[in-house]
Amino acid sequence: MIHIVFNESDIRVLKEAIALDESLQGEVVQIKDDYAVGPLSNIYIGEGIDNRKQWWKTVLAGGDYEGKVETREVDDQKTVAELVGSMRRNEDEGIWIWAAQNKHDVSGYYWLAKYMKEFQGRVFILYLNNLPFINEKGNIFYPNWLHEIPAREFLKAKKLAREITLSEFEVDPDEWTRLCEENKGIRILEGGKKLVQEDYEYYDAELKKYITPDWQKASKIITQYLSKSKQTTGDAYLLWRLKEMIAGELVDVQGKIGNMKEFEIKSKV
Repeated sequence: MIHIVFNESDIRVLKEAIALDESLQGEVVQIKDDYAVGPLSNIYIGEGIDNRKQWWKTVLAGGDYEGKVETREVDDQKTVAELVGSMRRNEDEGIWIWAAQNKHDVSGYYWLAKYMKEFQGRVFILYLNNLPFINEKGNIFYPNWLHEIPAREFLKAKKLAREITLSEFEVDPDEWTRLCEENKGIRILEGGKKLVQEDYEYYDAELKKYITPDWQKASKIITQYLSKSKQTTGDAYLLWRLKEMIAGELVDVQGKIGNMKEFEIKSKV
């Protein structure tokens, strides 16, 4: 069995669950790119793949994650090629795709579905959509991310595994193709597996609420946004949006514009 997740923090808790239940034994593989942001046009061919890499280079340039693209730390094409190879070589192999109800996981699932279609009948999904779990304090909660679920609760979650139907393998890639052709910058989850798209500036208005007349480090503004806002995204993307505001002279800045702890921002008087 091969388990697929979409966040690094999900790997640890899933491995803890595997240690508790031998029936879950298998390799854990992460799809690393965040397909909820960035360009999607021609995403499965060389031109689109290169355009996306160049976009990420722009977003990460001069920040805390600069150079991540060049290290090929994120190479989902290689990862999926290895997955497909394993499935073709071993007809007894199966895949479990773990996804929580958030735009990151759902976007990753849509991207992956194209490659999984030929293995219909051997690919299962565990989509934790509006399902209650019990947290470490014994309270019922509805997780937005897999890593929020205690390892012991994964033993209950495994019962939700279901085969991805042939119909889903027809409909879901078509839905993803529509989004790719629309080619906007942001995917937002409306509910279930329904994604809608917005422009790259989507988070800016909310982000500006945390920029005050007093100087604050960019890191503090981003932390406040991530802890208080309903719709969030990665800190690297938010850092890029702050830098775009600076470039557009929408805010004042002092210090070296680089890592998020190196410069300060305040609203214009």
